[in-house]
Amino acid sequence: MSRKPTLSVGTCCPPGDPCASRTPLADRPLLSFVEAVKVMALFKVLANDTRIRLLHHLVRSGEATVTDIAKTLGMKPQAVSNQLTRLSDTGMLRSPREGNNMYYRVVNGCVAPLLDLALCLMEDDNQAKTGD
Repeated sequence: MSRKPTLSVGTCCPPGDPCASRTPLADRPLLSFVEAVKVMALFKVLANDTRIRLLHHLVRSGEATVTDIAKTLGMKPQAVSNQLTRLSDTGMLRSPREGNNMYYRVVNGCVAPLLDLALCLMEDDNQAKTGD
């Protein structure tokens, strides 16, 4: 007999956020093969240090241009643009144009909690290793 986890999954979303009204993970049916492959593909896009830093910067700043991001991350604008395209393809970002500038912003409310949970996992892992 399996036990249900006591962790309240879904509480990472702020009230009113679209992800807050989703069915908790423990109550969802087991992922199908196709769904699992889609999740894997998303994690492959996220499995890049530059893209993680880009997302973190956009969450912190609200929005930024390629030039702003390139300066902040110490990268060439073309390299930033290439990575932003990969992230935009997932639907996580939007880039409205204002004059000559494109302003990138995170539009998926699950991005910030996902980054926060990843940091939480790292911090918990570090504490477990040090015995704190």
